[in-house]
Amino acid sequence: MLVEDHILLHRLEGDDFWALPGGRVEMGEEATQAIEREFNEELGIAVRCGELLSVGENFFSYRGEPHHEIGMYFSVHLPEQSSLLKLDVTHFGVEGNQRLEFKWFHRASLAEVDFRPLALRKMLAPGAIIQCHFIQRANDMA
Repeated sequence: MLVEDHILLHRLEGDDFWALPGGRVEMGEEATQAIEREFNEELGIAVRCGELLSVGENFFSYRGEPHHEIGMYFSVHLPEQSSLLKLDVTHFGVEGNQRLEFKWFHRASLAEVDFRPLALRKMLAPGAIIQCHFIQRANDMA
């Protein structure tokens, strides 16, 4: 989601890194429907999912467990009067019984943010080209 050259990122309370908002697809659900449902569940906001921008494979460890994530990254459109459009405010949501923090970051500052996967941080920087497919392995973090 890009607004005035800012990207919306989120993290679970207690995590020290940021990621793009999203979630898991439920059985029988299309990826675009999952994005719209996740925003509604986590923030109570109805968004419209737009075009597919990239697909990525991310190999990483989280809380000591190995993961292989296949992510589909879409443009997302907010309603015009959404409170989430306030760029200088930290927004909060929920994921089950955990609190989520949502914050806007200027694209030029992404190099200073622990934003994962790293491949996305590089693709979303000003002047970068979004790749159709990327593979990120945890040992490629340099």
